[in-house]
Amino acid sequence: MSVRGPSAVDIPHSPHFRYGDAASDDRVCLALPRLCDPDPVAPAFGDSNGGRDPQPNPTSQHSFFSSSSHSSSSSSSPPKTPNFPISQNPQFPLQCPDLQKQLGSNKFLFFAPHSGFSNQLSELKNAILISAILNRTLIVPTVLDHHAVALGSCPKFRVSGPSEIRLKVWDHIVDLIETRRYVSMADVIDLSPLSSSSLDLKIIDFRVFASRFCGLGIDLTCFDVSDVGSSSLLAKLKQCGSLISSANVSVDSCLYGVDEDCRTTVWTYEQNAEDRVLDSFQPDEERRRKKKIPYFRRRRNVYKALGPGSEAELATVLAFGSLFTAPYKGSELYIDIHESPRDKRIHFLIQKFDAISFVPDILNAGKKFAIKKIKGPFRMLDGQFKNHWKTTFAGLEQKLESLKVENRLPIHIFVMTDLPEANWTGTYLGKLARDSDAYRLYNLQEEDEKVVQTARKLVPARRVTKRGFVSREIGENKLQKNCSPGTSPDILLYIEEAVCSCASLGFVGTAGSTIAESIEQMRKNGVCLNKSLVD
Repeated sequence: MSVRGPSAVDIPHSPHFRYGDAASDDRVCLALPRLCDPDPVAPAFGDSNGGRDPQPNPTSQHSFFSSSSHSSSSSSSPPKTPNFPISQNPQFPLQCPDLQKQLGSNKFLFFAPHSGFSNQLSELKNAILISAILNRTLIVPTVLDHHAVALGSCPKFRVSGPSEIRLKVWDHIVDLIETRRYVSMADVIDLSPLSSSSLDLKIIDFRVFASRFCGLGIDLTCFDVSDVGSSSLLAKLKQCGSLISSANVSVDSCLYGVDEDCRTTVWTYEQNAEDRVLDSFQPDEERRRKKKIPYFRRRRNVYKALGPGSEAELATVLAFGSLFTAPYKGSELYIDIHESPRDKRIHFLIQKFDAISFVPDILNAGKKFAIKKIKGPFRMLDGQFKNHWKTTFAGLEQKLESLKVENRLPIHIFVMTDLPEANWTGTYLGKLARDSDAYRLYNLQEEDEKVVQTARKLVPARRVTKRGFVSREIGENKLQKNCSPGTSPDILLYIEEAVCSCASLGFVGTAGSTIAESIEQMRKNGVCLNKSLVD
């Protein structure tokens, strides 16, 4: 990845840097991750397509449906996809009764995460919430490559439609399976705080679900492209992607694609509140006229719209597009469910979200680095930095100057970035690097032994599928039990966040950053104070 700072436009990859040894107890953490990549919150607050209207989906030729069903234009009402029941579609490998036999009596929820990891984590939490409200088994996805799939801009009403983004995500997942780079979210994020019997949550690994849903009959965890018949299996998997991308499929097909997105809908779970009322945030008149936007954003109760009594409720699989949301102009971009006092189960679940963090292996690696190398950091700067670098640098400088006044020198700083030192000239970072008497700078890189060892711990065969609460119910015990582990995942960002959660002298983040919010939450919950993490 690359970085864009205040004096750099396009910066190529380069080795990370490392300075100094931690010899005292004074310490700070500074982070500048991936500033040249699109913002982690670009889907909410920025235009990830350089100001252009989203282009037609290049992978639409894989779909059963017409290319118009994947249009992402924001100039008209969100596109609808023709209703094609599975039972009437000769290209789909399973009939509806066979599908129900394969998946049992469970009803599932699929969603299409996108953008950076922090956005994907935010969407996972929203998916857990909605699956609990609708009493569906959540299909836990993989961690997607950083910004392999982008949404667009909700405030500008310029986003990829739900059908398009479902297909893009599915195709990317197939690529991760094919190249053996698949890492489940449940391998990175510890979901055990949600396993309380009172919550009655059910989850299933995507690979277990897809094997049954697509009629493959193999363990995709052990998939090897060199195996006989792998090409036909991949073709079937892509066919399922074409199906999952459809919108509002009739109920006898066993699948219902949710076609509402942030342009038209804000999902709520309000008791006794009027449904379909106008949301407070709407496109302004100039944008409405310029883009010829005929629709309005309405607030809809997700339980009433997609729960008991609805067409969607009868479907075996309920498929969403993006589930990303964020506060915006007094409202929310897509999901406005922050409390549920009348539904104690959902209210308890929302409170539990604060306890969700990385799995112990990742937290332990970060804490060990913080304690044994720099003895605690504070963190600043991330993907939103390029939009707020002056403010962020001002906050950093103020923090460091106050520490210097306290004569807490040298100050140990953990730097979370891939910004080449050569591009520091003329910046405040260059000034810090030159003052070696006052500051000691540290960082992690992918080749560090701690990072490599931790990554290896996350890929033992079959670790993830056993975490699916309903895996055995749909035949997981019949799948292969032994297979070689795949490629070690890229977990550098996760360990860096864990290091920054151990900040002992403070934390400087960037306004509007989902990464900063994640670290602040970890610090608030005292993740680094867990004595059981470090030997």
